[in-house]
Amino acid sequence: MQIEIRGLEKLSFRERQAVILKESGKSLETIAKRLHLSQSSVATLLTRARGKGYEIVCIIPDGELGLGGEELDEEGSSED
Repeated sequence: MQIEIRGLEKLSFRERQAVILKESGKSLETIAKRLHLSQSSVATLLTRARGKGYEIVCIIPDGELGLGGEELDEEGSSED
């Protein structure tokens, strides 16, 4: 699975850093230590970033969904 963050251009440099770390699964505490900020400052950055409207998009290849590339008819069964 691949994650794409859309709207990063709307964010400040620090907001981008915080968002990327957060969306990578890092905790508020870990982000704060990594950026040398308090947890409340990180929370503020993330709140401001959300207010600017960035989006997370997950790109999932068909194989990971178990679809196998077969065409399905309207009832959901594979065509043979």
